Amino acid sequence: MNWLHTSTDDALSPNFQTTSYILSDEKNFYYNFERDLLEAKKEVIIESPFITISKVRSLKSIFELLIKKNTKVFIITRHPDEHNAFMAEQSEAGIRFFESIGVQVLMCKSHHRKIAMIDRGIIWKGSLNILSHRNSREFMEREENKQKAEVMYKFLKYDQISEINNHLLY
Repeated sequence: MNWLHTSTDDALSPNFQTTSYILSDEKNFYYNFERDLLEAKKEVIIESPFITISKVRSLKSIFELLIKKNTKVFIITRHPDEHNAFMAEQSEAGIRFFESIGVQVLMCKSHHRKIAMIDRGIIWKGSLNILSHRNSREFMEREENKQKAEVMYKFLKYDQISEINNHLLY
């Protein structure tokens, strides 16, 4: 049984070294994540299927700062039509806020990934909904590795999303 094998052989090579690696839970994730956001220079991509007003409020000043310093920010989220009425309202309000400050929001059907990529060098991934988490037990892992981030960027087909590609910075 070879279920650990990946089609990207480079990901298994010894040259694919991680610069730094952090595991976070719901208690310390935002402290670590916000530090990374504040250090972002060029680009932030966040995939979060759910968006809530309370979480957007808690991150509002950071997103405004990112836009002010000309960091491109992309949010990939589930289309509000796929939520119940309450969550659809939350999602729509969050999307309106993001678009009002200059964040590019992309909506996808059946979206469920929880990922953030910062300056194509830091990857956060795990079970926590970054733009909506409230009180569930979750985990996120942070890995700093430019080579792996580039592979993931292509694997997730960010290079094929014209809205992101039109702002190509690398």
